[in-house]
Amino acid sequence: MNTSVKRWVPFASVPLIAVAAAIAIPMTTNAAQDLPEKTPQQLLEFVADSDVTAFSGEFTQTSDLGLPDLSSLGSGSTTGVDGDSIMSALVELATASHDARVYVDADAGARLQVLDRLDERDVIATADDGLWIYDSGAKSATHVTSTGGSDDPDSTTPSEIPTPSSVAEKLLDSLDDTTTVAVGSNGTVAGRSAYELVLTPRADDSLVGDVTISIDGETGMPLGIDVTADGASTPAFSVAYTSLDLSTPDASLFSFTPPAGTDVTEKAIPADGHSDGTLPDGSGAEGEPDVTTTGSGWSTIVELAAGDATSALDGLDTITTPVDGGRVISSSLVNVLFTDDGRVFAGAVSVEALETAAG
Repeated sequence: MNTSVKRWVPFASVPLIAVAAAIAIPMTTNAAQDLPEKTPQQLLEFVADSDVTAFSGEFTQTSDLGLPDLSSLGSGSTTGVDGDSIMSALVELATASHDARVYVDADAGARLQVLDRLDERDVIATADDGLWIYDSGAKSATHVTSTGGSDDPDSTTPSEIPTPSSVAEKLLDSLDDTTTVAVGSNGTVAGRSAYELVLTPRADDSLVGDVTISIDGETGMPLGIDVTADGASTPAFSVAYTSLDLSTPDASLFSFTPPAGTDVTEKAIPADGHSDGTLPDGSGAEGEPDVTTTGSGWSTIVELAAGDATSALDGLDTITTPVDGGRVISSSLVNVLFTDDGRVFAGAVSVEALETAAG
């Protein structure tokens, strides 16, 4: 299966997604289920051959990273593209739990609804209308479209939203010899019998102990992911479906008109140069964070250039630890280094590795 849609993420979320990709994401299972035995290779092929292209469901994301109180770093809307939005998104991912609904139809589009206590945030992506990001509490929306020509119709508009399935597929697509793969215990996710595929980093410098991916025993569709820190016995970060419907969602779910009174920001992204969802090293178009990466696999380090998040770092001294050349926020799965010259380094690696990358 590949319902993924290229260039789904607004550039304000690039650091968030890069860090999340570096540490992956998780699931929960219960009573063992009677499924035909499969080898790790057969499970990988089972996922690759899955033909689920339309579905809807609810899922839960939880985080338990052992972080200090990060409320001073910002909160609220993440629909913009400034430094405050980046920091708010990072804080929210690291400290909050979320319930969400997702609707996917490979032919029509995708919609993600993040359900807050009183408000709702929506991400709607279609080939015809690009990407809408709406926050009902802030009464704001961002409309992202692509400009310029491209021979690849999938690369002309942002059209993927993050789901447990798409995140797991992206992770499995990137597997290489830095990872060992094994079959875990069978279980149940969203009421469906599921296999477990366990990924373990070979690198001894990664904070990640292992990643467990649940795979639907009937369709091969990934149902969730658990990430456990090195030396820990319970997941630090997880995402899994709690319900799943494999019928095609109503097409009306993929159209969006901002309600009256909504503050709408239009953002155009050039079609050329970013069709794979990444930013070239050392180059950021106007309004986009300048993001680079060093290292590879589980040891990847993300760097945010000086100035891209500076305005969001007020109050940093109260929740960080001083180190030579900057300050650090540490957690069980990811460390973040804020250098004195304004750069930000993050990864599922030790503080010493971040300091080396900073030079």
